[in-house]
Amino acid sequence: MEVKTSLLDNMIGVGDMVLLEPLSEDSFLENLKNRFDHNEIYTYIGSVVISMNPYRSLPIFTPDKVEEYRNRNFYELSPHIYALADEAYRSLRDQDKDQCILITGESGAGKTEASKLVMSYVAAVCGKGQEVNKVKEQLLQSNPVLEAFGNAKTVRNDNSSRFGKYMDIEFDFKGDPLGGVISNYLLEKSRVVKQPRGERNFHIFYQLLSGASDDSLKKLKLHRDFSKYNYLSLDSAAVNGLDDSANFRTVRNAMQIVGFMEDEVQSVLELVAAVLKLGNIEFKPESRCNGTDESRIKDKNDLKEMCELLGIEQSVLERAFSYRTVEAKMEKVSTTLNVAQAYYARDALAKNLYSRLFSWLVTRINESIKAQAKTRHKVMGVLDIYGFEIFEDNSFEQFIINYCNEKLQQIFIELTLREEQEEYIREDIEWTNIEYFNNAIICDLIENNKNGILAMLDEECLRPGTVTDETFLDKLNTICAEHQHFESRLSKNSMFLSDHSLPHSCFRIQHYAGKVLYRVEGFVDKNNDLLYRDLSQAMYKANHSLIKQLFPEGNPAKVNLKRPPTAGFQFKASVGTLMRNLQTKNPNYIRCIKPNDKKASHIFTDSLVRHQLRYLGLMENVRVRRAGYAFRQPYEPCLERYKMLCKRTWPHWRGPAREGVEVLMSELPVPAEEFSYGRSKIFIRNPRTLFFLEERRRQCLQDLATLIQKIYRGWKCRSHFLLLKKSQIVVAAWYRRYAQQKKYQRIKSATTVVQSYTRGWQARKLLRELKYQKRCEEAVTTISAYWHGTQIRREYRKFFRANAGKKIYDFTIQRIMQKYFLGLKSNLPSMSPIDKKWPARPYLFLDGVHTELRRIFHLWRCKKYRSQFTEEKKAVYEEKLEASEIFKDKKALYPSSVSQPFKGDYLEISKNPKYQKLSSAMEEKVLLADVVNKINRANGKGTARIFLLTKNSVVLADQKTGQVKASVPLPDLTSVSVSTQSDGFFALKLKEGSASAVKGDFLLSSEHLIEIITKMHRMGTTAADREQLDIDISDEFLVQFKHDKVCVKFIQGVPKNGNSVSCKRKNNRLLEVSVPTTA
Repeated sequence: MEVKTSLLDNMIGVGDMVLLEPLSEDSFLENLKNRFDHNEIYTYIGSVVISMNPYRSLPIFTPDKVEEYRNRNFYELSPHIYALADEAYRSLRDQDKDQCILITGESGAGKTEASKLVMSYVAAVCGKGQEVNKVKEQLLQSNPVLEAFGNAKTVRNDNSSRFGKYMDIEFDFKGDPLGGVISNYLLEKSRVVKQPRGERNFHIFYQLLSGASDDSLKKLKLHRDFSKYNYLSLDSAAVNGLDDSANFRTVRNAMQIVGFMEDEVQSVLELVAAVLKLGNIEFKPESRCNGTDESRIKDKNDLKEMCELLGIEQSVLERAFSYRTVEAKMEKVSTTLNVAQAYYARDALAKNLYSRLFSWLVTRINESIKAQAKTRHKVMGVLDIYGFEIFEDNSFEQFIINYCNEKLQQIFIELTLREEQEEYIREDIEWTNIEYFNNAIICDLIENNKNGILAMLDEECLRPGTVTDETFLDKLNTICAEHQHFESRLSKNSMFLSDHSLPHSCFRIQHYAGKVLYRVEGFVDKNNDLLYRDLSQAMYKANHSLIKQLFPEGNPAKVNLKRPPTAGFQFKASVGTLMRNLQTKNPNYIRCIKPNDKKASHIFTDSLVRHQLRYLGLMENVRVRRAGYAFRQPYEPCLERYKMLCKRTWPHWRGPAREGVEVLMSELPVPAEEFSYGRSKIFIRNPRTLFFLEERRRQCLQDLATLIQKIYRGWKCRSHFLLLKKSQIVVAAWYRRYAQQKKYQRIKSATTVVQSYTRGWQARKLLRELKYQKRCEEAVTTISAYWHGTQIRREYRKFFRANAGKKIYDFTIQRIMQKYFLGLKSNLPSMSPIDKKWPARPYLFLDGVHTELRRIFHLWRCKKYRSQFTEEKKAVYEEKLEASEIFKDKKALYPSSVSQPFKGDYLEISKNPKYQKLSSAMEEKVLLADVVNKINRANGKGTARIFLLTKNSVVLADQKTGQVKASVPLPDLTSVSVSTQSDGFFALKLKEGSASAVKGDFLLSSEHLIEIITKMHRMGTTAADREQLDIDISDEFLVQFKHDKVCVKFIQGVPKNGNSVSCKRKNNRLLEVSVPTTA
């Protein structure tokens, strides 16, 4: 049975701020702090999720948690980002409503991690399959690529997103992802050329220098040392907890998964390297004849390397850094650039190059992850964009970021109110207008097409004449002076003339999140965002495939004299498109809050969090939600949760859930104006009413728990007593059985003893009677024998003579010998000469005769055995005998050869047609033909050769062709060397000075070594005109190869190629043969 839970169960503080009582900024802050201290980082405001950055890993994002929140009601479990993601996904899948998830908060609040969690949850709960998994993996792996190129370390966040990202994930009708589209907003490209103290440039620069291989860096003309590059800040180059080298490998892998080709990855890295090289280009002034200063490049080495990377002619880029061409209608005017202008041009090129590369990356990723099907898709958008920013020094970037947040706040209020109103209408609840602050007046101050700040900034940038930040501020002071949300020290409004907190070069806007002071310095330049046409044209001339795509305006055939749109205009247009996109989708909000500025866990800074509460408008959000009814719940879970408060609904209500809730509420002391009945939900106006219900429920649960405990304890005691009673009966039964068994064993043992004593007495009595009877019989026999002897001796005494004793002795001996020979005849062993059996000697005095007869019999059966031999068999045994004399107890290979017959011609050379030519070339009879391996002294490898032995020579021939390679007369052989091991190696040593010894001795290997050497030795023994062949058996001997002598050494070991013998050359003078160790 599934356990029903609720947001209100085991709640730490208040899980939904709508239920906070009393509602104030202090109580709001205290509730957040209480939950944060207990690791509850998520809190609701209705359907909005507040996310506190814990700055550490928590065990609440496991696969088990994903399953826990899957397909569960939003308020069914404790607050979690998974609950919002599941609600959005199910609405998209089941109700066919396009969704968007808006994630806002300041830098370091955890927006990027929140977007990753949402995407990973959706990936985990949607369908499976090869194509679906591929799409999910590509969508997830787009994050590491964009983070590497768009994130950087700031004083507030080690992985701060320096661009806004909106991703539309497209799903099919089943809820499986098909692809996605990414939009990026306002990359902070000024960071490329300059970073504030304590911050870094974009991650990819450090990852490339730390993680790329030495060969890759060499190709990119880079060094690992960060200090060699002006665009990289050194005070924060290394960040604790960031492994740039490992992250670079992750980025390379992610680009491969997303679908980047290897040449595209290399092109991207070349552009990153070019940006680093660009920052090292420095300029010096050079005076001209007309008195003006012209910029010149100090050291052209970095310029040269950059041009080689991008395929640009060095002279073209060098001129673009020194001159600027201005075109007006039909005229072209070329002016020189001073050093300051050259540095501006360099930085502008670096910023544009990196910014356009980032935009190309987004476009390329979109090509890979876009949906292929043309049917209508369901869409879930995820917006991860910079939060409201209030710094000590706020410039143009903070101005347009805060403008974007004003628009998001405006749409947030509108969509929240619309959602509330639609739910009231859907449930037939009367709608009452809600008073709230509408920030449309602030948005109009910024974006109005006539008098808006952005419109005036564009007008100032396009105005002919001298345009400065001061003239722009003067224009603002003239037009916006009376606006209630605009403040300036130089305006005519006397209210701010003496405000010393407002510098003269600044203006202040009162945003919904508070007042922000903007310094106008740089507003005009940053809004213009100009890149000299000469640099665009120089980039277009590059041979690099990617550069031409990034600078299309540099094409001379498509010269456009119209000024490009300003940065403010472009951003305003993209924000408008984003707002229209969000208006068409059902919104879901995640508000991220940073608990402290130290990036440390367990620290909650009240002032910092209070500041974020204000500019995120969270209190305003709670008030909007509470303006009507603070809490609403469907009838079924409401009745399930509170049915124990009424006897009529407890324990089961048989009718409709709404009627059960009406009966329940009528029985409780709750005023009727505190709640209303909708079509499917009950609406509770005040949180106090809800807490009253919860308190009554808690008391009822305690009473029910007491009752359950009482019944359970009674049942447990009765069960224990019955178990004891049953156990006592079983123990008693077993004990009685055991006692009777012991008593029976004692009686049985006593009976056995009595029986044994009785049987022993009877047996002893019978034994005495038998012994007496036997003695009587023996006495009678003895007396009878003596008597008969006496009678016989008396009878035969007259026949005995003097030598009767000798005759009796000889007769006795004769009878014994006759019996011995007859017994020997019947027990003779077999006729096999190796049978060593012989009958035992019967009498000691026959010992000599017995031994001599055994020897004579053995000689006789050997003779009989030899008489059966043919001449060929006799020769074979003579060879075996000679082999025994040569190798027995000297060569380990010998015992295994004893049982093998000597065949001689193993190749059947006379019969085999393959060797017909070789057979006809032999003039003498072949005594032995076998395949041997001729060992090469250079590498110890063997070459197969045919070995032929005749009466007068040894012949070596090629195994394949049969061609004779060497023929050695036997008289030229002086000796043969072999080892004591079980190998088949042998060396034929030739007589010095002989014709055969020109190429040196032969080192051969054969499986029939014993037979070969025995036959060669017999040839020397039987020939009268030749000396006997010497056999040298040693584990180390010398072999003459041409002019060098090589030592062949045999060792025992385990060769690499298994159980076979291996030969390996150690040096020019040593061949080492490894022989397997015999067990």
